[in-house]
Amino acid sequence: MDKERMNHFRRKLTEERSRVYGLLHQMEENETIDSNSAMSRELSVYDNHPSDTATELFDKERGLAFKENEITIIKKIDDALASIDNGTYGKCKMCGNNIVEDRLEFIPYAQFCVDCQRQVNDSRPLEKHNRALEEYTIDYPFGYGYNDYDKDAQTEFDAEDSLQSVMKFERLENQTEWYTDSDNSYVDPMERISNQQYKEQLPD
Repeated sequence: MDKERMNHFRRKLTEERSRVYGLLHQMEENETIDSNSAMSRELSVYDNHPSDTATELFDKERGLAFKENEITIIKKIDDALASIDNGTYGKCKMCGNNIVEDRLEFIPYAQFCVDCQRQVNDSRPLEKHNRALEEYTIDYPFGYGYNDYDKDAQTEFDAEDSLQSVMKFERLENQTEWYTDSDNSYVDPMERISNQQYKEQLPD
């Protein structure tokens, strides 16, 4: 690649760098990134509905993802500008072959040729397999419980067993599911006033 083409791509990279910084500044002004206004209006979020807190957290994480993406592009642009200075611009970092100029015109900070970029993309795990490492070590919270195993097994009584026990209690035969008020302990005296008694207390 001759010096004139190098200067052409240097200008494109400089313009792209300015554009990305402008986009970051615009997102900051629009509170898309680096915004804590929604989370800092209250002294505590203890009384907030969980869905409201989740929405605020999602917006915060989305803003961090946007910012990280633009910062990654800036780093690639800086690497490309440095490669122009040392004469390695336009070389694939994987195979060392020249990157076609049509690709550089579209993505001036491209680091790989088309074939190598395809290999890089194929080597990334699918999103459904790209899970946190903790998920491989933490057991499922509601697995089989004591009632589902052999009674001789030494399995602790867990949350699922509690639900099953309650359901079995509801199915007990000859089980009284209502209470009498013989000892006046279940109903507040004010709540035992009948409609007729209430009407009799009204002034004429």
